[in-house]
Amino acid sequence: MTTRRIRPRTLLLAATAWLLAVVFLLPYLEMVVTALRPADELRDATYLPRQFAWSNFVEVWRDSTLGANLRVSLLVAGGSTLLALLVALPAAYHTARIRYRGRRLFLLLVLVTQMFQPTSLLVGLYREFYQLDMLNSVWTLILCNAAFNLAFAVWILTAYIGSIPVELEEAAMIDGLGRIGVLRRVVLPLAMPGVVTALIFTFIAAWNEFVMGLTLSTAPQSQPLTVGLNSFIGDYTVQWNYLFAGSVVAILPVVVLFALIERQVVSGLTAGSVK
Repeated sequence: MTTRRIRPRTLLLAATAWLLAVVFLLPYLEMVVTALRPADELRDATYLPRQFAWSNFVEVWRDSTLGANLRVSLLVAGGSTLLALLVALPAAYHTARIRYRGRRLFLLLVLVTQMFQPTSLLVGLYREFYQLDMLNSVWTLILCNAAFNLAFAVWILTAYIGSIPVELEEAAMIDGLGRIGVLRRVVLPLAMPGVVTALIFTFIAAWNEFVMGLTLSTAPQSQPLTVGLNSFIGDYTVQWNYLFAGSVVAILPVVVLFALIERQVVSGLTAGSVK
């Protein structure tokens, strides 16, 4: 029986990969450890607390608006992602397949909208939604997050749909399908990795958004989780154990979502690299 010899280069790459993984995971480990520290041990220069205060998670959930903030974030991230994909998919399909006049200008305008920062438009957005009496509304945050993430979804879906052979659609049309049927039965299944990629990036962008949530939602119960966590930072003190306990709760939905669709994300990002 022969044993396979491992080359030094392979060992070096593996060691480097593990080192980078540890470096990136250390802040999250510190966050979890701090979330489990009792209040009287927060200033101790120890790696681990003498006893783990699991009650921090119970208290932060019971004594704050964390539950309501988590619900708002889930609604905003999920709703804005769904709305952005519903608009971006037909727009990307039309742009990828129809050679109309002004197509390049349209793609340029889509790209230009990515250059605008939400903070530069906050005054106008606040005044508009104030006049519409839509402040402290989940729908306001859904519309804003969907609008600011729409350009990315259109760009990535246009590139992905453009890589699908048009002959497949022509064959489906010969069999009697119309444009809507082709989009639903042919293009959408083949473009699913690109759709999933747009979904995860749009969801994460909406989940991590802070400035619009802080400006357009002033009531504690209607604020997203990113803004709700800011309530643990006072003028003179910071409740580090509660802040990190809430942060652990905040990252769990994204971790679970990414773990469920990780394969589709990787295939979407690498689509078109191999012919």
